[in-house]
Amino acid sequence: MAEKLDTFPRLLLHHAAVRPGQAAIREKDLGIWQTWTWAEVAEEVRALACGLAAQGFKRGMSLAIIGENRPRLYWAIAAAQALGGIPVPLYQDAVAQEMVYVFHDADIAFAIVEDQEQVDKLLEIQPQCPKLAHIVFDDPRGLRHYTQAALKSYEKLQELGREFDRAHPGFFADEVARGDTNDIASMFYTSGTTGSPKGVTHTHNALITAGRTGAEMEGLAPADEVLAYLPMAWIGQNIFSYTQSYVVGFCISCPESAETVAADMREIGPTYYFAPPAVLERLLTQVSIRMEDAGWIKRKLYAGFMDLARRVGGKILDGDASVGAGDRLMYRAGDALMYGPLRNMLGMSRVKVAYTAGEAIGPDLFVFYRSIGINLKQLYGSTETAVFVCVQPNGQVKADTVGPPVKGVEVKVAENGEILIRSPGLFSEYHRNAEATAEAKDRDGWFHTGDAGYFDADGHLKIIDRAKDVGRLQDGTLFAPKYLENKLKFFPYIKEAVCFGHARDMVCAFVNIDFDAVGNWAERRNLAYSGYTDLAAQAPVRDLVRECVESVNRDLAQDATLGGSQIHRFLILHKELDPDDGEITRTRKVRRGFIGEKYAPLVEALYGGRSECFIETQVRFEDGRTGKISATLPISDAKTSPAAAALKKAA
Repeated sequence: MAEKLDTFPRLLLHHAAVRPGQAAIREKDLGIWQTWTWAEVAEEVRALACGLAAQGFKRGMSLAIIGENRPRLYWAIAAAQALGGIPVPLYQDAVAQEMVYVFHDADIAFAIVEDQEQVDKLLEIQPQCPKLAHIVFDDPRGLRHYTQAALKSYEKLQELGREFDRAHPGFFADEVARGDTNDIASMFYTSGTTGSPKGVTHTHNALITAGRTGAEMEGLAPADEVLAYLPMAWIGQNIFSYTQSYVVGFCISCPESAETVAADMREIGPTYYFAPPAVLERLLTQVSIRMEDAGWIKRKLYAGFMDLARRVGGKILDGDASVGAGDRLMYRAGDALMYGPLRNMLGMSRVKVAYTAGEAIGPDLFVFYRSIGINLKQLYGSTETAVFVCVQPNGQVKADTVGPPVKGVEVKVAENGEILIRSPGLFSEYHRNAEATAEAKDRDGWFHTGDAGYFDADGHLKIIDRAKDVGRLQDGTLFAPKYLENKLKFFPYIKEAVCFGHARDMVCAFVNIDFDAVGNWAERRNLAYSGYTDLAAQAPVRDLVRECVESVNRDLAQDATLGGSQIHRFLILHKELDPDDGEITRTRKVRRGFIGEKYAPLVEALYGGRSECFIETQVRFEDGRTGKISATLPISDAKTSPAAAALKKAA
């Protein structure tokens, strides 16, 4: 009889049996990489699961998991699943009060957290969450004198687990055997862009099927390796690390800290990689800054080889036979002198496949990575769909689409332009929210994504915006704010943008500059500044941003559908949009409606023809204190270009 590999605990025991000595997970601690094999991970999970059981954790209960990517937190996921429980990862940078809703909604009594910072948050909210009776911590630093009854060290819990295991030797195996592929395996909370977060529940079958589909498509194998550096609360991190690691048997590597990710990535050299566009933008910005500071000869070499790479690099990567022998020879020279060292600096020397998703990626940014030999592809999915919906196949990669549907997934576009999905990886329900579940999933099993898009002639899906955000200007011109915002963010000097225009006579925008990129730009021009607010107020910086806005307008003018939605006026905000201030989500999605209300005087000043506007804003600092930032913000006009549709009509 074939072995059933349909739950995560059963997959774990399978790998422990067939590849016991192979590396399963690594962590860099105090500058040294620590490695655990599959056999060792199975023992760690067994002890932890038994420890939880000894403390009263039972089937159907939820386990909160909070912290950076750490082996023990990954083991906590497996331990909860082995007992039929539901792991609920939370964002480690969320403030304490943001967690209260989730603890109430999921009835959480047990939490396993990384360190003192997370312990302090849970102790702060414990009076509001009386069911929270067990807080287990991994890192004991700073906790020596904490005497709260709820606290227990990870080591102590495992010690209790080993005692429990000796007293009940068949317990762990029996619990794993009781598990069913249709049991809830994990719950991920949405970012709550427009309201309270929703708990998205996924079965073992949904997650494993999605992970296996992606792994088979890319030919992932046990010898592959991934760097786990994105938040554990994000389902993408779960799919690309935990889920696919258990499906395939490859190794997960956890960096020492957020600050050492780049260096740790160069040391590990992952073969499989995921990065949202914002991360790829930061990496390219660092490259651009280094090249601008380089000598004249090196800059000329870089410019020449990159021109060649943009012209033929992507074609060579796709196996296009039309590239001539001379260009191939020059590209090989460029690979030795420029592209190879660049990939090494980025930590991508061994990458076989890299994905980007979450937001639209700028064509120039996308082409850059592919041109230097990195097989970067776009995919489309969401928390509710277990990520894998559409993926660009090798040899069919485009800068402006997310590819065709993957095996087993159905996608169709409704009459109103909304994208509908039916998939084995679809979520079960929104936890305790039958009304929201019924709104999102119809009787025929189609999930209404809320995204607007269409299929191109090659069957590739193209996303333009959230369906609810697509509006019209007063003259009826289509207005897709996210599309415009993403085009602005393609420039290295712009970090965030918020566009307004629905039911108005023109489009206006708020802009956040990228402090590092613009700061470097200013220093090379001997512009003095004292901080973000001061830098953002500089007239040359406004001119720099104006050039970016007008470039977007020229590009939009070529689009017959969106050419009338060019940006007429803009201002540079005096502070960076911050999740602690409610302006963006933890996954850096702009909360446009909230921002429009919070900064209503600025919006009215943009549309009222004013040249400046005073604003005072309350902010929350990292230590929880609040304060105020005030500034008089200049408002700038931007040139627009004749739209293609208007030119065609005139002709």
